[in-house]
Amino acid sequence: MKITMGQDRQDSELIRQKVIEHNMKMLPDRVKTPVEQLNFVLRDEEGTILGGLTATTFWQHLHVDFLWVDDSLRGKGQGSALLEQMEQAAKDKGCRLITLDTFSFQAPDFYKRNGYEVFGVLEDHPKGFSQYFLQKRLDT
Repeated sequence: MKITMGQDRQDSELIRQKVIEHNMKMLPDRVKTPVEQLNFVLRDEEGTILGGLTATTFWQHLHVDFLWVDDSLRGKGQGSALLEQMEQAAKDKGCRLITLDTFSFQAPDFYKRNGYEVFGVLEDHPKGFSQYFLQKRLDT
């Protein structure tokens, strides 16, 4: 046996696929929902993108990948509006849970104000900051 380090995307994809295959064997059919990539885009009247949210759904769960709002619109409710649209889509797709992570220099308080609860904190990551893991249950 030999272990090598590399950056080959095909090797990485094979490993990812094998983990997914294993996971799917372990789960009951009732929780095996398809993986979907979603995005919610905020545009001005000219069509310029000034914000957006990307997410992934699987296993009756939605994970927020990225949420961004242009500096000119921060504090004006646009981030909350994006979250609301995403949460409604999650409910419509039968999701029971939303998860996300954010850093202390980003928006943990914003998410808390929007009903998300911290379930974990990774202190001093990156050095001098913290990474927050948050959730919002939809099935309660």
